[in-house]
Amino acid sequence: MAEIDALPFAFVFKPQTMALVVIDMQRDFAEPGGFGASLGNDVGRITAIVPTVKKLIEGFRAAGLPVIHTMECHKPDLSDLPPTKRNRGNPSIRIGDVGPMGRVLISGEPGTAILDELAPLPGEIVIEKPGKGAFYATSFGDNIRRLGAQQLVFAGVTTEVCVQTTMREANDRGYECLLAEDATESYFAEFKTAAIAMIRAQGAIVGWTATTDQVLEGIANA
Repeated sequence: MAEIDALPFAFVFKPQTMALVVIDMQRDFAEPGGFGASLGNDVGRITAIVPTVKKLIEGFRAAGLPVIHTMECHKPDLSDLPPTKRNRGNPSIRIGDVGPMGRVLISGEPGTAILDELAPLPGEIVIEKPGKGAFYATSFGDNIRRLGAQQLVFAGVTTEVCVQTTMREANDRGYECLLAEDATESYFAEFKTAAIAMIRAQGAIVGWTATTDQVLEGIANA
């Protein structure tokens, strides 16, 4: 057993049961011309965390711990895209439309791809998810059970939507969850702050939070 210096209190872990989950670090959310930008968001907030996410991924790989990647995307025929999701809001391009990087958030399209700097290695699990949470309509749960994971470290975007949703889903299924605070981001600074507070409130009701350096130091000292 080892500890990571975390909030609201130390995160006790066994390295052999830990996996890293990197949520939706995709071109469509992080680059100009993508879906995130079409909603009027400052995608620079997302690209700013790329070096930190990369450091976290490389630390897990160096320790021989599993890295799982998720991608929010839909089937080309849109059969897994509810009209309520496609029609919501007022983006300049909608999911499934053709944009500067191909069809928006459609499996196999250039914009749907994970950023080159964070690309999965051969053999790493990649989950294509049609919803906010990684468990919904995917093999994510089966994969983490197969790995024997009991504790999940989270990074990626956005903090208050897909990251927090997946953490809550994991918490409900009995997994202990830790968010790397500086390896996650929102298009809205106040939303990230609020999400982090919600996650670790009431004695880590959803999970713990720590910096990337704290996570990697804990793993290195285990």
